[in-house]
Amino acid sequence: MYAPPDGVHDEMLGPDGQARPHWRAFLNSFAALSPDDLVQRWELGQNLLRDNGVTYNVHGDPEGLERPWTLDPMPLLLPAAEWDWIARAVAQRAGLLNEVMADLYGKRTLIGLGLVPPALLHANPAFLRPCHGWMPAGGHHLHMYAVDLVRGADGAWRVLADRTESPAGAGYALENRTIVNRILPEQFRATHIERLAPFFEALRRSLQALSPRRTETPQVVLLTPGPYNETYFEHAFLARHLGLTLVQGEDLTVRDSNVYMKTLTGLQQVDVILRRTTGEWCDPLELRGDSTLGVAGLLQSARAGNVAVVNALGSGLLDGGAIQSFLPSIARHLLGESLMMTSVPSWWCGNDSDRAFVAANLHRLVLRPAFHNRISPRLGAALSETEHQAAIADIMARPTDWVAQQVDSLSTVPVWSEGNFEPRSMVLRVFAVSTESGWQVMPGGLARVSTQGDLLTARLQTGGGGSKDLWIIAEQSSTSALLPRRRSTPVKLVRGNRDLPSRVADNMFWLGRYVERCEGSTRLLRAALSRIEEALDQNDPARAIFTARIMARLGLHIPPQALEKPETLPRALIAHHLGGGEDGLSEQVDQLLRVVINLRDRLSVDTWRALQRLRDDVRRLHLDGPRSDTPSRLNDLILTIEAVNGLSMENMTRGPLWLFMDSGRRVERATTIVDTLGGALTDAESEDAVPMELLLDLWDSAMTYRSRYLAAPRLAAVLDLLLCDESNPRSLGFQLAALSEHMDTLAQIAGSNGFLRAEQRLMTVLCGTARTTDALVLARYDRDGGYHDAERLLENFRSRLWELSEVLSREYFSHAQWRLPVRPPELLA
Repeated sequence: MYAPPDGVHDEMLGPDGQARPHWRAFLNSFAALSPDDLVQRWELGQNLLRDNGVTYNVHGDPEGLERPWTLDPMPLLLPAAEWDWIARAVAQRAGLLNEVMADLYGKRTLIGLGLVPPALLHANPAFLRPCHGWMPAGGHHLHMYAVDLVRGADGAWRVLADRTESPAGAGYALENRTIVNRILPEQFRATHIERLAPFFEALRRSLQALSPRRTETPQVVLLTPGPYNETYFEHAFLARHLGLTLVQGEDLTVRDSNVYMKTLTGLQQVDVILRRTTGEWCDPLELRGDSTLGVAGLLQSARAGNVAVVNALGSGLLDGGAIQSFLPSIARHLLGESLMMTSVPSWWCGNDSDRAFVAANLHRLVLRPAFHNRISPRLGAALSETEHQAAIADIMARPTDWVAQQVDSLSTVPVWSEGNFEPRSMVLRVFAVSTESGWQVMPGGLARVSTQGDLLTARLQTGGGGSKDLWIIAEQSSTSALLPRRRSTPVKLVRGNRDLPSRVADNMFWLGRYVERCEGSTRLLRAALSRIEEALDQNDPARAIFTARIMARLGLHIPPQALEKPETLPRALIAHHLGGGEDGLSEQVDQLLRVVINLRDRLSVDTWRALQRLRDDVRRLHLDGPRSDTPSRLNDLILTIEAVNGLSMENMTRGPLWLFMDSGRRVERATTIVDTLGGALTDAESEDAVPMELLLDLWDSAMTYRSRYLAAPRLAAVLDLLLCDESNPRSLGFQLAALSEHMDTLAQIAGSNGFLRAEQRLMTVLCGTARTTDALVLARYDRDGGYHDAERLLENFRSRLWELSEVLSREYFSHAQWRLPVRPPELLA
């Protein structure tokens, strides 16, 4: 039975314990669900979050970069009339903060009139002095704005925090809406809900309208600090949803006060940057010199009006609570009207009277940084005596850095927990975007709920608590929720995609290599375990050790200490390769995922799910240890890897992304074939000493060999099948032929001048060598006591494949940033 606490405003139930009017239609539909239905739907929501890879990274958290996003499927409902007032209040506040920022970076009349204390500006580390005196693109410092709202026991909404630097959460709100719609489709259809799509359409149009160049297709990018940022999932999600290119600082460069993106085809000019990198880190030339996340010269380009940065650099100036107590008087001065929505009671410790009040009443206040929102607040009532004294000492040491707020009795919402609905405190984040017609507020938002009924766990920064989707119930007479999408301008058809950053191409190349490397290691491990366990079952430890040594020659890493006790070889191999040992399968999967996380916006959801499953399968194999079905489970692991390869072959368009991924696969497979054959021939004293059946098994060519020769394996035939036969997808010749075609295509993309490029010349030599190799000659045991002709040939292949990898890195991954785009002839006159 859901029972909210006394003296608190509950969002679903009124003081009389009855459902509020705007909840009744939803609850009537919701009541039709049985307890089993609820459990199944809640589990479906968690599965969708996991399958979609929705994460929120919390630094220092044990779950690291894989902390799943938490969503409570029961939505928060607000009526249209109430939301209309909230939207107007948020739009008013956004406009006011934009004017305050323009004044503080301009004439500073607010300081001259005493409406803003000077210390509020000059003590603020987010005040970027190089940004003073210039007007950003579009005449706005703020283009996107978010605000955290709370509702008190009196039912009134108040502002808890402003988000002006790079507001996060809109992407999570959209993902929440998508998943809740899947979980509660009947309730969603039965309730007239305002759609979120128009807000994101407005955001897209607003970004394009900021382009300094008059072009139909401005280049808009989303600048992210990288995959270790806590909201990196949202960066990739928004880039994909809005059709933006996701870039990191290293993908951009400034030339002649213009910002360019480093792509395979040269430098492409960037018009608009939607940044998620904190302002001070955006330009190591004029801001933080130790930053590796920014772009040297970005501020110069923005001042010159050659690129629009959203939000403008320096907009973090008001991203904190210090300004809140001064806003009412500022609003009356700048707007000639009162604030529609006030802030929670706030005291800035830079004022003597406020500081004294905070010191005396800290036990009933919340202490938070005055100038940013990146450090968790401290709840005075939860501080120990030692912590209380430390907080007072911090305030006295730097009083301007702290603000205290009175946050009592936050409103509660129902949250599903262990089979029941429980009341939890809530903070609501609302988003707005500046458009040509004014501020447009998202008709929805991101509700953060606590885990323990307090403020500290209901914040996005800490990752604590959970989230909810916000449904705005449209008026019955309103058709806004049912209106079709507005007619767009005619589309300009495009085939192919040339705006591929060199960094992304590099990561795709190594994605292909790591996927192939994982498959090769899995095949080696499966072959080793099955043969070693067979020898041990027959009580033949000597053969088990011999098999392990053979597998080591073929490329499987065998821990030296494992050979001391043959009976423990299977367990030692699993512990090493699946438990994170050096050069083990688990380490290779980790390397693969480190590359994948940089490609979130480039990989399909199905590919992401397959890679997540690969990681989970490896972990389960390690936790379960050696079992009778381990070889079978390794078979499943190979099938998962093949699923990744199949998705790339069947679903990826044949553009540069696919070319580099497949080239990485072919280079890795070719190198592994060479290494495996080389290891098999090393120290072999005769043809019988070469593990030919094992080679055919590893390279999935046993059936092909038997169907052709109908006899026991012979070395010449095995070498011909695995080295020269271009019809065998597992042969070296097949990989080289595919690579040759890929290099020709890449040369066309790069703008070949008619001469063969370095990578094409290498492939000509490699393919020619493979096609003119006589396997009968290679299979001869020479007078010096070995297969030295074959070994010399394999070493030649190995060195040239390594050279090919280096050439690709030099030509496409490292030096692409220096090739300026070709100018039209008329510009050269």
